[in-house]
Amino acid sequence: MRSAQQQDALIGWFAALAVVIHIFEAGLPSPVPGIKPGLANVITLVVLARHGLAAALWVGALRVLAGSLVIGTFLTPTFALSAGGAIASLAVLALAAKWNQVAPSNAQLSLLGMGCLAAVAHMSAQFVLAWRLFVPHPGLLSLLPVLLLAALLFGICTGWLANALVREAAKLAPPPVAA
Repeated sequence: MRSAQQQDALIGWFAALAVVIHIFEAGLPSPVPGIKPGLANVITLVVLARHGLAAALWVGALRVLAGSLVIGTFLTPTFALSAGGAIASLAVLALAAKWNQVAPSNAQLSLLGMGCLAAVAHMSAQFVLAWRLFVPHPGLLSLLPVLLLAALLFGICTGWLANALVREAAKLAPPPVAA
């Protein structure tokens, strides 16, 4: 069992890693606005699998807040979209984690499934926010299929990568007791 101080330090390290990835992704060019790989979400999924829901929620929230402060998007439209997407993604991950607690083992969601759900929720929330707050134009709807397909493909990638990392981590040390 970890002390509260050890748990806070663990969350801080994972959040810092997620922020570094977030900053790296912010510098990547995008052929379509709003499409990014979401690699920082790998960290959130790993934390969810290894350390529990509360730690994953903290890491996800800190990533968006600290990342926006570092790259200079705090309280901008970009921050609003990022925060909205993160809230939707974390809410879906919370529901999925609760589902996995009550579902029989053959009906539980894998990290791959959680990655897909989180990515699609993230993109859907960002699209709704962009539509309602910034660009309420019917032309935006033509981007929706491309955005959702990209979210699904990147969700598969992040879920697969998170699953691979959790498997490798389990070889090094058994999963800790989640708080």
